[in-house]
Amino acid sequence: MIELVFATNNPNKLREVQVQLPKGIQLISLKDIGCTEDIPETQNTIEGNALQKANYIKTKYNRDCFADDTGLEVDALDGAPGVHSARYAGPEKKAINNIKKLLNALENEPNRAAQFKTVIALHFKGKSIQFEGICKGEIVHKPTGAGGFGYDPIFRPLNYEQTFAELSLEEKNKIGHRGIAVAKLIQFFRQNQ
Repeated sequence: MIELVFATNNPNKLREVQVQLPKGIQLISLKDIGCTEDIPETQNTIEGNALQKANYIKTKYNRDCFADDTGLEVDALDGAPGVHSARYAGPEKKAINNIKKLLNALENEPNRAAQFKTVIALHFKGKSIQFEGICKGEIVHKPTGAGGFGYDPIFRPLNYEQTFAELSLEEKNKIGHRGIAVAKLIQFFRQNQ
């Protein structure tokens, strides 16, 4: 049995990924290894933050691990909020405030193209690898739907009529940025177990 640290304290994320991994790989959380401190996220890219978190666990705890980071990149805002997506409207990380600020920034903007990007950084058996998932779409004019979290109520994926907040979790995971990155991670493990 291979133990792999997923640098998260979110038990739902942990379970979601665990059920997709091949048998023989057991995910463990930050809590399981006694990591209670806030892991730094001070890089200026999504890739940099994912790698910084994975490096932190590998260096401090000497465990094989992976970490992820996600951002919403809006074309008309030169890729903002990007790496600052969670704290776009302030350090309190309130989704409703982030959404309001983004909609205000796009108020008179005809180009509403955007993409969600997730990067997973993996340290495994001496290798350091990154997996990327991108979901292209657009920012709608007002929040719609009760599901999801973060910017989901204002992001409509390409070729869909509904926002992420209106799609089922299964559908969102199938086409979404995080689901795509996780699928690449799982494929890696199936080929390298």
